Amino acid sequence: MGVLIVFGTVALAIAIVQRLGEAGREITRADLSLALPEGARIGGIAAAADGTLAVWVTGPGEDRILLVDPRRGRVAGEIRAGR
Repeated sequence: MGVLIVFGTVALAIAIVQRLGEAGREITRADLSLALPEGARIGGIAAAADGTLAVWVTGPGEDRILLVDPRRGRVAGEIRAGR
């Protein structure tokens, strides 16, 4: 019985590692450029579970968040703070 538990645990660990490896191979490289206004800079970048990137752009006028789809190489949306 102990051998079956050990075998099952090892098989499960191998399956998880293989799945994680496949997920990491989906995007090998993404080329894109963001047109930022004069004086603006990237304040931070965060990734969502679906692969979308949230890019915080801070500048002299206002801060905004660009939602970037790296698979398609384009900006999918924009969030601006209402004042």
